[in-house]
Amino acid sequence: MSIASISPQELARLCKPGSPIDLIDVRTPVEYREVHLDVAKNVPLDQLDPSAVMAGRSGAAGEPVYLICRSGGRGKQACEKFIQAGIANVVNVEGGTMACVEAGMPAVRGKKTISLERQVRIAAGSLVVLGAALGWFVNPAFIGLSAFVGAGLVFAGVTDTCGMGMLLARMPWNRCGKDSISCGVK
Repeated sequence: MSIASISPQELARLCKPGSPIDLIDVRTPVEYREVHLDVAKNVPLDQLDPSAVMAGRSGAAGEPVYLICRSGGRGKQACEKFIQAGIANVVNVEGGTMACVEAGMPAVRGKKTISLERQVRIAAGSLVVLGAALGWFVNPAFIGLSAFVGAGLVFAGVTDTCGMGMLLARMPWNRCGKDSISCGVK
């Protein structure tokens, strides 16, 4: 089954005042705090429960649930979760939040943070350099660290699932306090 998608321009037409829409932002709370569409509700991908989302809807039961992330990849994964749970009326927002903001949709801006994608690139690059340096100066077996990270990146590219990203999303700097007000999450 293919995943339905919608362009930012089409989504903007649906988000008229008085027209309830279920737009779920599946990024981490810290990413959501930085910038999100004003109509989006934050439910991080690692905590996404399709049944709970369906039970707490604000839109009409027959209307689709729209899923959004930063650029579209995690939104697609969220759609797959819904489909696996037997809920097929889901739509991924093409290009994610960044494309919607570029298209002029109303957004809420908060505290700036390093995106999860950049954190993955920084961590992976650092581990590759560390493995190469340790392999050169300490023991050639440390080159295996660089190979392991490279294999992980290939796996992430092929499956569109990043273990390092999921691990980094759980780090304290990517979490908000227990009170949602300190994070700006609604």
